[in-house]
Amino acid sequence: MPPVLSRPSRSGFQTVLSILPYLWPRGDLGARTRVAMAVVFMLLAKVATVYVPVIYGRVVDALAPKDGTLAAFTIPVALILAYGGLRIAGAGLGELRDALFAPVQQHAVRLLALRTFRHLHGLSLRYHLDRQTGGMSRVIDRGVLGMQQVLRLAVFNVVPTALELVMVTAIIWRMFDWRYAVATCAAVLLYVGFTAVLAGRRGRYRRTMNDTDNDASTKALDSLLNFETVKYFGNEAHEAARYDQALARYERAAVRVQVSLNMLNLGQAAIIAAGLTLIMLLAASDMRSGGMTVGKFVVANTYLMQLYQPLNFLGVVYMTIKQGLVDMEQMFGLLRVEQEITDKPNALALAANLSDGPAGEVTFQNVHFGYQPNREILKGVSFTVPAGRKLAIVGPTGAGKSTISRLLFRFYDVTGGRVLIDGEDVRDVTQDSLHAAIGVVPQDTVLFNDTIRYNIGYGRPGASQSEIEQAARLAQVHDFVTALPEGYDTRVGERGLKLSGGEKQRVAIARTILKDPRILILDEATSALDTRTEQDIQTALKAVASRRTTLVIAHRLSTVVDADEIIVLRDGEVAERGSHAVLLAQGGLYARMWASQAIEQELEPAE
Repeated sequence: MPPVLSRPSRSGFQTVLSILPYLWPRGDLGARTRVAMAVVFMLLAKVATVYVPVIYGRVVDALAPKDGTLAAFTIPVALILAYGGLRIAGAGLGELRDALFAPVQQHAVRLLALRTFRHLHGLSLRYHLDRQTGGMSRVIDRGVLGMQQVLRLAVFNVVPTALELVMVTAIIWRMFDWRYAVATCAAVLLYVGFTAVLAGRRGRYRRTMNDTDNDASTKALDSLLNFETVKYFGNEAHEAARYDQALARYERAAVRVQVSLNMLNLGQAAIIAAGLTLIMLLAASDMRSGGMTVGKFVVANTYLMQLYQPLNFLGVVYMTIKQGLVDMEQMFGLLRVEQEITDKPNALALAANLSDGPAGEVTFQNVHFGYQPNREILKGVSFTVPAGRKLAIVGPTGAGKSTISRLLFRFYDVTGGRVLIDGEDVRDVTQDSLHAAIGVVPQDTVLFNDTIRYNIGYGRPGASQSEIEQAARLAQVHDFVTALPEGYDTRVGERGLKLSGGEKQRVAIARTILKDPRILILDEATSALDTRTEQDIQTALKAVASRRTTLVIAHRLSTVVDADEIIVLRDGEVAERGSHAVLLAQGGLYARMWASQAIEQELEPAE
């Protein structure tokens, strides 16, 4: 199972502890002050709320008939005003509390989401090749929402409710006797215990529902991203069936979650009703014996009703928090995924652009590497590309050509040997500077679903329009763009599907020109294009390769005849090396590949 869908073994308490640094950020005095003030307002609001029934009971006693007549009673104006003032204070202080805490809550959620986003970009290519995009997106969405719920409900609902229960129990004991306090505590403890037991079961159901939701989302996204392939094979019904199977599993899990919630609500209502009934019987008995006034009877009932609402809400809050913690588990699980490729302490920084330094020298020294421990791809590969020169890497499919570019870019670390730039091991330099110094034009260019301006400007965020247009001219795409109705504001569609292969490739070249790297990798940049388009693109590629150290990974040998040196890979080893003319004269693997492709080109017009 891909790592994004795994279940991290982490308790709810540990998850809560993971939130605290975001809620009480180190060095942020403003945020801490807001939290402290919100807590003070919370306490004052609860004190006001708890004293409302006491004042209400005194008003009732003041208005109660004396000696069986209403003729002599007076209106307790002060008590009534105090009653109204306490209700306003309770509500107003609660709103102020929420207003103070809202910026802290939203900033904490923002920091966590940003940290997760950055962490995902810091993970290795190996991890991202295994992940499921749709499922990961749902994990992050639910995790952010879960944190919002936990912060809002746990801090200013669970804690205040618990505080209110303690205060009410103490007041009831003081105003009445121990029987009322014991009955109140028993009802509360039974309620909380029952809720906790069923919540544990519902948590397992919720995890299952989350996993099936991830699976359904992943299948839907994968199918829609491969819309053309689905159409080519007429597999709409097959895709619908797969999606429906995932939805059916989600449906079953969701039903179990809902039914368990209904049982929880029923049990909670029964416990509260039993507690209310018991205390009402005690109060009625005391009134009959003359040990309780009408006002106190009203106070007892008012407190019970006042407790009923937070207790009833506490069940919903508890379940929401429980679900929020479950939803956050996988998000924190992403943050616990260790980075495979990291910078060393005090790593050096390479010069990034040609304006910062000359073209870089690239060296592979006896490099060994395998994606799996038991299957080695490169077996002692060695070569050097002097600064400003051009090296071509050719060979049969699976020989390890693209692996060389991934190791140079440090998507992976070598298992043996060294990869050097300007004499520095790439493991000893910062990844940011390494990535800035290398420009890549891949075979399969994927563009962002945005404008042509954005996609070219992505090579150097903040570049001016004139710089973007100059890069487009060098890539021979400017005239095409300006001929479009919306020009550089033309949106390219999902993955650039509104553009042809050649147009996408020119945009990619313009993007790399704008980046201005010292080292250039052309990873089969024209192998997916027809011969005529390839010839046009080659002119643009020569412009971007000018003055830069260039590694060309190629399938079509006609594109590398001008390389300063060509190395031929076979089974992860350098089988031949030399210039185009030298390799043809040797009559080896390169010569046979050249002859085979020449025949293919001769047959092309006849097809």
